Amino acid sequence: MLHFLRILLQVREPRRSERGASAVEYGLLIAGIAALIVVVVFLFGGVVLTHLFQSTCDTMGQNIPNGSC
Repeated sequence: MLHFLRILLQVREPRRSERGASAVEYGLLIAGIAALIVVVVFLFGGVVLTHLFQSTCDTMGQNIPNGSC
C-alpha cells in the first residue's frame, strides 16, 4: 500500500511544480507588457497630449467669441 501511495505522489509532483512555473512566466509577461506601456507613454505621451489639446483649444477658440484656453 505504501508503494502505491509513493507512486501516486511522484505522479502528482511534476504537475505542482509546473503550475508555479506557469504563474511566474505569466507574471513576468505581464510585468514586461506593463513596462513597455510605461515607456511608450513616457516617451510619446507629452507630445501627443500637447498637440491634441492645442488643436482642440484652437478649434474651440475659433467657434467661441473671445474664447481662450
